[in-house]
Order: sequence, then structure tokens, then C-alpha cells
Amino acid sequence: MFKTLQSLPRAVWLIGLISFVNDAASEMLYPLMPLYLASVLMAGPKALGLIEGIAEASSSIFKLVSGVIVDRTKKTKPWIVIGYFLAGIGRPLIAIANSWTWVLCIRFTDRLGKGLRSSPRDALLAESVAPNQRGITFGLHRSMDNAGAVIGPLVAAYLLSVHVPLRDIFLWAVVPGIITVSLALCLREPPREQRVVQPFSWSLEGLSPQFKRYILVAGIFALANSSDMFLLLRARELGVPQEQIPLLWAAISLITTVFGAPLSALSDRFSRKNFILIAWFAFAFFYVAMSFSNITIWMLCGLFAIYGLFKAATEGVEKALVADLAPMGMAGTAFGWFNLVSGLMLLPASLIFGWLYESFNPSHAFLFSGFCAALAFLLLAFWVFRSPEAQNPR
Repeated sequence: MFKTLQSLPRAVWLIGLISFVNDAASEMLYPLMPLYLASVLMAGPKALGLIEGIAEASSSIFKLVSGVIVDRTKKTKPWIVIGYFLAGIGRPLIAIANSWTWVLCIRFTDRLGKGLRSSPRDALLAESVAPNQRGITFGLHRSMDNAGAVIGPLVAAYLLSVHVPLRDIFLWAVVPGIITVSLALCLREPPREQRVVQPFSWSLEGLSPQFKRYILVAGIFALANSSDMFLLLRARELGVPQEQIPLLWAAISLITTVFGAPLSALSDRFSRKNFILIAWFAFAFFYVAMSFSNITIWMLCGLFAIYGLFKAATEGVEKALVADLAPMGMAGTAFGWFNLVSGLMLLPASLIFGWLYESFNPSHAFLFSGFCAALAFLLLAFWVFRSPEAQNPR
């Protein structure tokens, strides 16, 4: 595996470094968001669900737009630079927000940046390597991204421990934002063969039946995968001290960082489908277990470790499977549709989860997510790759 890592092109490592710095800033703030909304802006789970749902769903729409445009123009760098720029200027503005509606607008700007950069970045990664290196490439990218997610919460935990106000912590996010945009400007477009330019197409025409079924099932699974902020809120309610919430999130990211690349690399040799199935089963188990109220701190740590392994086994492999199923010259569109369907479902996912959480109790919310994940598991296992030509997907 190490020889394969060393052979990966410069663009893969540079994109990984960009994601590392960006996620360090993002994840420094992410575990603080529910605390900030609750203690400073006096907003509850319903507001949190609305903010995260609208932000992520809007991001997904722009992932399709940018993906289709990339396939049309064959230019990825401008969208990557603009995307990181918007995120860099959006996050620090949370410090001056005086209501949750302003936080919603700022989160929308941040997620708009993510929407514009994600599909072009994934298409650039897919075009930079051979098909048999896609698993390790996306796994490496996600590992470096999650390495930033380890550093960010640790910095946040330290700042909280020395009594830095929450508003000031958000302001510090401007520094990694500047670094990220500077690194993105150093990216280079990969060499491409000259092809006949096709008109813009926002439909699924040209994509295989297996791909269409796959994104449908991924959408059902996304309905189970509401904002991770609810997990941190649940951990706080189960007795985890406030200053240890960022550490818990850092531990998840550390597990994902360590296991992400090796597991994704294995998917280059074995079935990507089976990797995803095992991970989705673990996710369903995790959410059902989180529905119980008598969980001890040690049990909670074990469950969060399972969640970290789930993320490690899916984040890179799911995208590698999209690249495998995408026709030549349509990687941007394929990633756009995958990101759109998965992301749009985060709006009802977070709204439903927040409504069940606040109107009934947390157990109802977590059981709902567990049921949706189990349904997606069954459909992926027995329906998505049912046709004879796709019985052995990578």
C-alpha cells in the first residue's frame, strides 16, 4: 500500500493537504455549533435541524450544477478555488451573528462553497489516477480530511479549557481559510484528450441503470444520516462534559483517519459493495443503540468508535464506486447527481430527526434513522446490482 501511496500524483496529495487545512478549521467549529446555538443564541434542536438541513440540501444542488459545468468546460480549478474562498470567509462571520437566522445564512454561504468545489474536486481526483487506484485515492483524501478533523476539535478543546469565548474561537477560523485558498491556487488541471463538446444536460441520460439505483438507495440511506451535531447533543445529554465534546469528535476523526485509507485500498482488490454493506449495517446498529437512555460513558465511547469505523469504510469507497459506475467523460455529472441526491435528503433527515428529538424524545429519532439505514442496506444487498452484467461490482 505504501508504494501505491508514493506513486500517487502531486494533485492527489495537494488536494488532500487542502482538505486537511480546511477541515481543521471546519471541525474546530463544528462541535461547538450546538453549544453556541443553545448557550449563546438560545436555539433548540428544531432550529439546529432546520439550519443543517437547509445548508446541506442547498450545498447538494450546487454540487450537481458544478459537476455538470465541469464536464462541459473541462475546468475544475476555478470552482475549487471559489468554493474554498466562500467557506473561508463564511465561517468566521458566525462570531458576529446575533440570531440563529443569521447563522443559517452564514452556514448557507459555507455550504455553497462546499457545493461548488466538491464535484469538481472529486472529478479531478478520479481523472488523476488509474481505475485500480480510485479506492486508495479517495481513501487517502478522506483520511487527510479527517486528520484535519482531529486537529480542529483538539484546538477547540484547548481554547475552551483556557476560557476563550465561543465567539473568539469562530474568528480564528479566518487563518486556515487564507491558507486553504492559497493552496488551491497551486492546483493544475490534468491533461485531457480533446473531445466533442456536449451541450449542458441536467438529466440522468447516459448514466447506467445500476448507477441510478445506487443513488436512489444512497438517498434513502442519507435520510437516516442526519446532522452529526445531533450525536454531539445526545452525548452531552448522556453525561459527557462540555469541554470533552470536541475531544469525542476528535476521536471519531482519528479513527476515520487511521482506517480510511487502508479500508479504501482494500476495496480496490475486493468488492466495494460489500464494504459499504458492512458499514451500513454498523451504522444501523449504532443508531439503534444510541436510542437507549441508560448508556454509560464507556459504552458511548465504544459506540462512537463504531461510528468512526463506519465513516472510514464508506467515505472513500462510496465515491470510488461512483467513479466506477460513471461513463467516460461524465464523472462530474455522476458525482453531481450522487452528491445532490445524498445531500438533498439531509434536509428532511435533519428536520424529521430534530422534530422527533424535540417533540417526542431522542429514542424515536434514533430508531427512525436506524430503520432507514436498515432499508437501504437491504436494497443495496438485493436490488441495486441485480442485473447479470453487474453481479460482481468492484
